[in-house]
Amino acid sequence: MRQCAICGKHNSTGNNVSHANNKTKRRWQPNLQEVRAATEGGGVKRILVCTRCLRSGRVKKVA
Repeated sequence: MRQCAICGKHNSTGNNVSHANNKTKRRWQPNLQEVRAATEGGGVKRILVCTRCLRSGRVKKVA
């Protein structure tokens, strides 16, 4: 399962509902981006991060 390394956001499940009210399972996937981020030890690591964490500044990106 792919999930955000910062907040832990992952797949959400539910149903597709047709006009005739037929239901089939589906899932919503979070918008995850692979970024090079600074770690606490001073190194650099590639991590999967959701775009909300990127936008809110919870990740220190490395160029």
